[in-house]
Amino acid sequence: MTHTICQIITKLELGGAQQTTLYIVAHLARSRFRPVLISGEPGLLDDEAKALGGVEFYQVSSLVRQIRPWRDLRALAELTRLLKTLKPAIVHTHSSKAGILGRWAAWLAGVPIIIHTIHGYGISPSQPAWLRWLLIGLERLTGLITTHWIAVSEVDAVKGLRWKLFRRGAFTVIRPGVDTRSFQFPPLPEPDRDRLRAAWGVGRQHLLVGTVAPLKPQKAPQDFVAVAVRVCAQVPAARFVWVGDGELRPAVEAAIRRAGLEDRIRLAGWRRDIPRVMRALDLFLLTSHWEGLPQVLLQARASSLPAVATRAGGAAEAIVDGQHGWLCEPGDIDELAARVIHLLTDSAERERMRCCGGYIPDEFESRFALEKRVKLYDTLLATAGLAASADTGSTRSEQPVAR
Repeated sequence: MTHTICQIITKLELGGAQQTTLYIVAHLARSRFRPVLISGEPGLLDDEAKALGGVEFYQVSSLVRQIRPWRDLRALAELTRLLKTLKPAIVHTHSSKAGILGRWAAWLAGVPIIIHTIHGYGISPSQPAWLRWLLIGLERLTGLITTHWIAVSEVDAVKGLRWKLFRRGAFTVIRPGVDTRSFQFPPLPEPDRDRLRAAWGVGRQHLLVGTVAPLKPQKAPQDFVAVAVRVCAQVPAARFVWVGDGELRPAVEAAIRRAGLEDRIRLAGWRRDIPRVMRALDLFLLTSHWEGLPQVLLQARASSLPAVATRAGGAAEAIVDGQHGWLCEPGDIDELAARVIHLLTDSAERERMRCCGGYIPDEFESRFALEKRVKLYDTLLATAGLAASADTGSTRSEQPVAR
């Protein structure tokens, strides 16, 4: 028997939750599962989703990230109608908005198993207290119709228990998973590395600090610029690059202009060759205010690239503080800048941290993380009394379609 499994996510931008979701639908064994992917507003990875062989892809344009009451009600109705047509055994939601609307649509459509993955909470100290409690209350209410939760970090699991979103035994910690092999092959040839850095106005004599992330509030790009301002005042060779794009680009460009650092801070836009980007950097910097488990830190670690990052979400589970890099409190610009300056001016310390990288525990590997998800699917299907396939294979042996 083949079970239909629907993954629902708000927007297929270039981010950890989105890449995890695409990996799941691309690698589920077709002999056992019928993978379906549903997303909302247009995103960078839409074409990649459409190109996946054996995956049904639907877009619900009314599903958007911003809170829009009437549009959200329309999205709920459209998702409910679609799920009634698809008749999935499991609906698995990702991201905050799709997590709420997708789970209620699944409940209204009579879906027997409803799973939600917490890729970090969209609830932060910067929000007004009333809004935080409203969002927590909404998550608690939606938790009543949720069969099982997945947390990508231990920190988020503890937070969910503290907020009474779920009880012990109703959640599993499963890492997002990264394809570490693509980050562990030998360094870029010097000519290729030079060309990539030159495209950002960076020469061999410079020390390049970079990040890979959407330009959105969660990632705190203005903090990145503020750190760069302090570092550039102390380290003449320092250069900075942000790989990614998003809603805050105009504000970030304005901050760079005000600092007079247009020649030292570059916004590179979206790129898909992230392993090459990591090899072009001398130091990785992550300024996020909140996270689930930042996959870019795992990618930096696999690339043997030292990192300075905020202790947001599961960052301390992705890298070891003082071994693969340094962790600071979110929003602590002075400490972040001091750590970056120290590593840029101490080549021996950078080399020590570089030598600590390269190895990633199996639990963070994409293929192992997928196997844990499939085992959870099987357990929940059996508990719901739905027949399991006799085929013991859980994942596809072939690689996903090349992009």
